Amino acid sequence: MADPTAICVESIHIMATGDPTAFAAVVHPEAVNREAKDEPPACRGRGPAAYYATSLWLRAAYSDLRWEIHDTVADGNLVAVHATMRGRHTGDFVAYGPDGTVEAVFPPTGQTFATTQSHWFRVVDGMVIEHWANRDDLGTAKQLGWVPPTPLYLLRSALARRRARSAHA
Repeated sequence: MADPTAICVESIHIMATGDPTAFAAVVHPEAVNREAKDEPPACRGRGPAAYYATSLWLRAAYSDLRWEIHDTVADGNLVAVHATMRGRHTGDFVAYGPDGTVEAVFPPTGQTFATTQSHWFRVVDGMVIEHWANRDDLGTAKQLGWVPPTPLYLLRSALARRRARSAHA
């Protein structure tokens, strides 16, 4: 049986670089991502395709995306990973509402960020079947210049939201 910790760490790293085949190798067909509620509708399903959709969503907003793994802890089929997510905000970051419609858009600032996260996984049959996380989203927003917003950035955000809503309609 594969090492659950290695499987979970790999599932984080492929968010930045993986293709559908890489996700199929470590994500169970029935896997659920508990964090997908604010993500595009394609991310809200189950299995490798939904996890891959999350990676594409993140990659669309952040270039040079990567995670530095600091610590891991495993207890049976439960694995916790403490990491720092890093990247550069070079594309629109689109947040979605519960109904899957565009809720907010943060246009690119070109700024870099590095914020800590804790990821929790459940592993079954040598594959990730469940994921949830605690992230420093406020720290990310401050580093990227989303908060406090300038009047110009608020205008850019409103225009970007209008474009995204039109594109997703």
